[in-house]
Amino acid sequence: MANLNNIKIKKINNNIKSIIIDEPKTYNALSFKNLDHLIKAFKKLDSDKNTKVIIIEGSGKGFSAGHNLKEVDELKKKAKYQKLFNLCSKLMLQIVEGKKPVIAKVHGAAFAAGCQLVASCDLAYSTNEAIFATPGVNIGLFCSTPMVAVSRKVSRKKMMKMLLTGEPIKANYAKEIGLINDHFSKSKLDNEVLKVAKIIASKSNLTIKIGKQTFYKQLEMPLRKAYAYTSKMMTINMMAKDAKEGISAFLEKRKPVWKNK
Repeated sequence: MANLNNIKIKKINNNIKSIIIDEPKTYNALSFKNLDHLIKAFKKLDSDKNTKVIIIEGSGKGFSAGHNLKEVDELKKKAKYQKLFNLCSKLMLQIVEGKKPVIAKVHGAAFAAGCQLVASCDLAYSTNEAIFATPGVNIGLFCSTPMVAVSRKVSRKKMMKMLLTGEPIKANYAKEIGLINDHFSKSKLDNEVLKVAKIIASKSNLTIKIGKQTFYKQLEMPLRKAYAYTSKMMTINMMAKDAKEGISAFLEKRKPVWKNK
């Protein structure tokens, strides 16, 4: 396991790694330091050829309560606030724009920027008891940056209710509105997340990288432009060795041997 102060990288197996926010005393707050070290951890695993899937989780009682309000209160200056929110946005973009699929494994609370972190991941699974919220309105600070990620997963009316009331939602409702994929008992969560991670890790690295990049880019495009772009990306994908190997393996009724890293 590699450590960056309160951010730990744990090897699950050769292809699957877990990033753990290990600062339970602050409910795994996304402080300046933790944000910076999370970015470094994601970049490290993104450039590691063996890593195919990244899991992000928190230690202690919950996933993450968002920004450290004590730290935020002490910043005082406009430039420092801007620097903090820019750094948080940089982390979210690193997850979305990174080459490797990222799975959020959530227990306890995922609030504000912690909820944003969950929404920024490609997949998210939680315990049955997990709760999610964008509660900034309760302290006079609207969750504007968290809503960027969450509103891209949740419909407008449901998102606005979360933002305007600040009230937490339970795991079953989070699944219903598309914030998470599914929820399980505490005893089953690890195995269920690992099961999904292993399925993804069995696929071609190159194909997953191309697919993830294409998915997020086409979402922001008008329909006609999205079809033109995805047709181009499928052509690029088709020219790769792994596509040829995958089709041959299917036709020959055998397991593919991926070549592209």
